[in-house]
Amino acid sequence: MTLNVYLSGEIHTDWRERILEGARGLDVRFNSPVTDHGASDDCGVAILGAEADKYWHDHKGAMINAIRTRKGIEDADVVVVRFGDKYKQWNAAFDAGYASALGKSLIVLQPPEHDHALKEVNAAALAMARAPEQVVAILRYVLEGTLEG
Repeated sequence: MTLNVYLSGEIHTDWRERILEGARGLDVRFNSPVTDHGASDDCGVAILGAEADKYWHDHKGAMINAIRTRKGIEDADVVVVRFGDKYKQWNAAFDAGYASALGKSLIVLQPPEHDHALKEVNAAALAMARAPEQVVAILRYVLEGTLEG
């Protein structure tokens, strides 16, 4: 069985790389949003033309990024959403809600200080992990039925 896993959420730490490294040898295909912050922010105006108003600048980029995000979440068997320590990740919460609405298996990856703020998101998830290595252990268990110890 191959799992298609979409890795959504914060882009400022190495959590994706840790999952990719840990999942080597597992039958998993990963996808994610564009993680180059500048490219993600500016894709709309770079492709469709400049905007004087920052709202429309951001709006163009958000719409183009949504094409990739929607496709990635729709094709996923499992969606992992990482909420990091810095910034308000409204887009990550939106991705979690979208995945939940589509009936996707959702794993939330978050620090303890977000427990209260994310209680509704966590209620929709099938697992809440604290470390990328726990996500890898979940994927291994789902695919192989084994626990590494």
